[in-house]
Order: sequence, then structure tokens, then C-alpha cells
Amino acid sequence: MGKKKLIDLYPYRMIDKKPEFLLFKRSEGHIYEGQWRMIGGKVEEGEAYWQAALRELKEETGLSPQKFWTLPGINQFYEPKTDQILTIPAFAAEIDPGNEPRLDKEHQKAEWFGIEDAKKIIHWPEQQRLINLLNNLLISNQILDDWLVSIH
Repeated sequence: MGKKKLIDLYPYRMIDKKPEFLLFKRSEGHIYEGQWRMIGGKVEEGEAYWQAALRELKEETGLSPQKFWTLPGINQFYEPKTDQILTIPAFAAEIDPGNEPRLDKEHQKAEWFGIEDAKKIIHWPEQQRLINLLNNLLISNQILDDWLVSIH
């Protein structure tokens, strides 16, 4: 079995200089059913990780980012059913505050959350850590140019 290549993507918008995070409640019959999560997905053959993140954003929300960048952190955990340690790069996508997502079949609900509410409904510790890191970078305005991904 080949190693899975996955991405995590945290869409956000800035309202009055404060970030809000777009999270999705997973639909019945889909992996992570009933959980609130960010966007996650598989990297397809011939795709770079960042390209997969952009594709997943478009497929799952219909949205395009104003700014797209890689977080300086990795989601890493052990998956017992595949006996693999997964190392998943995380990305951030700034969404225009006037845009709203359209839902795909994988999600039953989408909402914007401030950091405290987001951390309460996300159950995976690594995802809580990454969204907290993202929040801290946004409020301190410390996004390095090296992290930006040119998508235009």
C-alpha cells in the first residue's frame, strides 16, 4: 500500500481585523461523520500539495482565495487502520468577506467561527493547535513572504 498524501486547509476571513474561520460539519455516510472540521483531502497523481489544497477549496466550497499560504506547521498523527504515520501539510486561504461557500455532498453545514468557538468544536488536538497558530499569525500580522504561494 502506498503512502497517503493528504492536505489540510483552513479558510478564513478578516472582519474588523479579527479572523473568522470557515468550518464544516461532515455529512452522514462520509468519513468523520458529524464532526466539525476544516477542509481536508487527498493529493491526486501529479499534483503538488498546494495544488491539491486549492482544488479541494474549489470543489468543496466554490470559493477562490485572495491570499493563499502554507502554515509553518504540520498535522501529524498515527493511523492504526493503515499502520501509517501521516504527515499532512496545512494551508491557509483568505476569503473575501463578501463571499459565502456553497456546500458539497460531504458537508451538511458550514459556518464562520471566531477562534475560541472554533477550538471548542474541533476535536482533533493537532487541528486545534494549527488553527490557534493560524489565528496568532493573523492577529500579529506575521505572515512571512516565504510562506505565500503564488496562485495567479
